[in-house]
Amino acid sequence: LARNLIFEIGVEEIPARVVNRTLEQLKNISENKFKDKRIYHGEVKVFATPRRLTLYVKDMEEKQRDQVLEIKGPSKKAAYDEEGKPSRALEGFLRGNKLKKEQIYIKELSKTEYVYGKKFIEGEATIEILKELLVDILLSFNFPRSMKWGGKSFRFVRPVRWLLSIFGDELVKFEKDGILCDRYTRGHRVLSDGLVEINKADEYFEKLRDAYVIVDQDERKELIKKQCEKIAKDIDGVIVKDDNLLEEVLYLVEYPTAFLGSFSEEFLSLPKEAIITPMKEHQRYFPLVSKDGDLLNHFLAVRNGDDKYIDLVREGNEKVLRARLSDARFFYEEDKKTSLDTYVNQLKDVVFQEALGTLYDKTNNIRGLSSYLAKKLDFQDVEILDRAAYLCKADLVTNMVKEFDELQGIMGREYAIIQGEDSQVADGIKEHYMPRFAGDDTPGSLIGSILSISDKIDTICGCFSI
Repeated sequence: LARNLIFEIGVEEIPARVVNRTLEQLKNISENKFKDKRIYHGEVKVFATPRRLTLYVKDMEEKQRDQVLEIKGPSKKAAYDEEGKPSRALEGFLRGNKLKKEQIYIKELSKTEYVYGKKFIEGEATIEILKELLVDILLSFNFPRSMKWGGKSFRFVRPVRWLLSIFGDELVKFEKDGILCDRYTRGHRVLSDGLVEINKADEYFEKLRDAYVIVDQDERKELIKKQCEKIAKDIDGVIVKDDNLLEEVLYLVEYPTAFLGSFSEEFLSLPKEAIITPMKEHQRYFPLVSKDGDLLNHFLAVRNGDDKYIDLVREGNEKVLRARLSDARFFYEEDKKTSLDTYVNQLKDVVFQEALGTLYDKTNNIRGLSSYLAKKLDFQDVEILDRAAYLCKADLVTNMVKEFDELQGIMGREYAIIQGEDSQVADGIKEHYMPRFAGDDTPGSLIGSILSISDKIDTICGCFSI
């Protein structure tokens, strides 16, 4: 006989960036522990919303598999005396392993005869094993950062607020540090009435759906994509694809509803990145472009809830974005009043690393390294390269980058173009940060490549040296 198992860990909102890795752990830890305990089962699935981690195991056997152990004892010579009677060593082996004389036999190993015993271990009821095993799973996670709360003896990514575990239709009853495992989960924080009673494992998903929680993250993702694509199509727009942003939004909502927002066309005079960055990094909005690739004065956002009062929600989101874009426009206009050369001098007051000096010192290191590499490569445009090296860190002290640090390099290129620098200088400023992470684009120009390598060599060698 077999039953399905639901195990839910209810938590305060989990940081979206750690959810996928946590789900991988939940699956791997559970499968390994079930195997160790000889509990056979069918498919193992894991799910997550911002407030819960869920383990769903199909066709789990109601009883642990029986086990027959072969136990090696003392050598035959040590097990019997000269008269063939059991020695103390053999009696101790029998007593320690709860074996009878008729359960032992002689077996040769590496040309020596040893006493062996066969021990039959009957499997326990699965539900009894789960009472300890599920606690083990709860305590086995490894997070980049974890926390303790309320005097609890264990750590977790966020405080655990409830536990639910149903095996078939039976409650797996246990507790950990005062957190009781019962039949109640929680619905949507706002839209539901709160507690949702689960009587059978198989009704878990539908009961939560009725409480405005879509537990399956793949289903939520498809829902978000379809809703956004439909809205974009209605205005002849194209969504700026960003899988990382989609994943983050996915784990910020339990019941997604996408909607269209707008902002004043006057902000389109800003550099595209200065608009997209506040949208994505600060507000988690999806930017929209025309079929020609021009940025539109619209955005897509995803609400954690239904479409009730959606116009009020839209208005609130538009107001927040308008404030951020107003700040960006102000910073942009102010930054343009000052030359990049002036900003370079300001780097003398910004410490890169206490033992390594200021950002101005780092700039000079990059100039020296790039000059050395240029000679090795027989690169001729040394004046352009040196100018790019001199200006590459200048935008770090601009108002725009202080507010939106994701724009470092991007705004440097923009300001270089505005003040009439060579296009190779402008591109080199932007490209010297590339690649910023594994899988990122690499510089598209030789100047950008030389500056990128110089910057990274200086950082790595400097940090190792101290």
